Amino acid sequence: MTEYKTLEQKRKFYDGREWKALREEAKSRDNYECQECKRQGKVTIDMNEYSESAKRKKIKLVVHHIKEIEHHPELALELDNLETVCVDCHNKEHGRLFDKKQNKWADDERW
Repeated sequence: MTEYKTLEQKRKFYDGREWKALREEAKSRDNYECQECKRQGKVTIDMNEYSESAKRKKIKLVVHHIKEIEHHPELALELDNLETVCVDCHNKEHGRLFDKKQNKWADDERW
């Protein structure tokens, strides 16, 4: 059985054709909506925005392994082990919390 313990092993998996096809199938099944936001009564969709600084499409949605491939490599290509989530929810799931910049105009008078 294939292992996905090192960064190189994971990168090879995520760059593969099988994963890319399955990822698209999962997004389609989930109607291109974040399933975690949906559970919270919110809607987050892929909006096809373009980042000029990065010269690529802004990634809003990702496909998440419910049971991580590092611990459950046999489920790496199982559609039932995948769900579409937004980048914010994915980062929260993995404990990658970032401080969002405070809107410097938030406390200004609006007129």
